[in-house]
Amino acid sequence: METTQYLLIDPADTEPRQLYAFLTGVIGPRPIAFASTIDAEGNPNLAPFSYFNMFSARPPVLIFSPNLSGRTGARKDTLLNAEQTGEVVINLVNHALVEQQNIASCEYPRGVNEFAKAGLTPSPSVRVRPARVAESPVQIECRVRQVVSLGDQGGAGNLIICDVLLMHVRAEVLDARGFPDPHKLDLVARMGADWYCRAHGDALFAVEKAADKTDIVGIDNLPEAIRYSQLTGNELGQLANRRALPAAEELAAFRRQEADGLLAGVTSLEAALPRAKDLLAQGHCQQALLLLLATV
Repeated sequence: METTQYLLIDPADTEPRQLYAFLTGVIGPRPIAFASTIDAEGNPNLAPFSYFNMFSARPPVLIFSPNLSGRTGARKDTLLNAEQTGEVVINLVNHALVEQQNIASCEYPRGVNEFAKAGLTPSPSVRVRPARVAESPVQIECRVRQVVSLGDQGGAGNLIICDVLLMHVRAEVLDARGFPDPHKLDLVARMGADWYCRAHGDALFAVEKAADKTDIVGIDNLPEAIRYSQLTGNELGQLANRRALPAAEELAAFRRQEADGLLAGVTSLEAALPRAKDLLAQGHCQQALLLLLATV
């Protein structure tokens, strides 16, 4: 019988501001599209939007959504400009930019230059007219493919679907292979209310991609004694992310080699669990699996 208690949120019975608070409080972290646009007369606009992500790689497509104003129901300048000119630059926000992008988020009167308000430097783009944010570590020039309205009331989204034309990635945020290094990017993302999170330091961790393999063992194929032990779901997932369980020969060799090492004094699965947990924490998944299999 289920004993977990839940607060049930029915959108039909929830006041819009409360629903917004719950949705933005639980859907996160959300990357930030710091969108630069111009109006038909060439006046610049700059604003951040956390309803944003990548939705296709071939063709490369990004989508972000300027909501209608929750206070007035008005269409935001970014939306008007994107519809008028069909062009936008999406600048990524790192920790060094977070306070300035916050200044740009204010609902200024139409025509106000948020580059100036936020003290940011406009840099000429190559394939579109809106300027890039020079301080951003990554700037993505885009052409608007389509705008999809999701409603006409305050808070309703407007999906701006963008084709990527050109990316500008600072060399200083690349790793030795020439790809983006998350430690160097130091990106931030939105949570609920006034909260952000920072993809930096201990907040970053690696998970070996199961999707890169054509098939894996899966938790269901681990021995039952291991599946129902005191290992957590994450730990079981690490063990199961193998292309195959160790062959009998590999397991026999492990027993011989580790008789005075990892297996020393280990006479049961329960005795092996603390050592296996330590190995998993260090990323030695195959060793942890062999240790556990040697005791069942």
